[in-house]
Amino acid sequence: MDTTATESTFRDATDADVDALVSLVDSAYRGDASRAGWTTEADLLEGRRTDPEGVLEVIKSPDTRVLAVERAGRIVACCQLENRGDHAYFGMFAVSPTVQGGGLGRTVLEEAERRARADWGVTEMHMTVISLREDLIAWYERRGYRRTGRMTPFPYGDERFGIPQRDDLEFELLVKPLG
Repeated sequence: MDTTATESTFRDATDADVDALVSLVDSAYRGDASRAGWTTEADLLEGRRTDPEGVLEVIKSPDTRVLAVERAGRIVACCQLENRGDHAYFGMFAVSPTVQGGGLGRTVLEEAERRARADWGVTEMHMTVISLREDLIAWYERRGYRRTGRMTPFPYGDERFGIPQRDDLEFELLVKPLG
């Protein structure tokens, strides 16, 4: 059996990956391309999910790493890990809509958790998710994350986060103990 199409390589993203990462994140969440996968936010938000300046800032941040996942030389998934002392923050998580549903997202999440424990010794992973994303939150709950009920407002008026299509968007903090 030829497994080259499904073999994934994890590496730290570099400045040279910025354009590919922006395209990946936007394709996973926004516009018609995102509708091929199940993580789309296209009904909640229009516009871009991220921009080159924001991604470069994350890559260059001293307490952050961006994991890029490649298959056949193409970045198909990514995530941000930020060391916040007693916990790590997990963000900028994207899996290409063309490969969603095959377990890659779970593998990326598990690797991120493993690296946060091993590299920084943190005991919890935190993330924020739009509270209306019940299907996505349920996916995280099946992987050990719990809803905290702690909400933060959506940054209305800041188009770097997209153009809201609703007036009831907010983020909920999800937390998982890392054993």
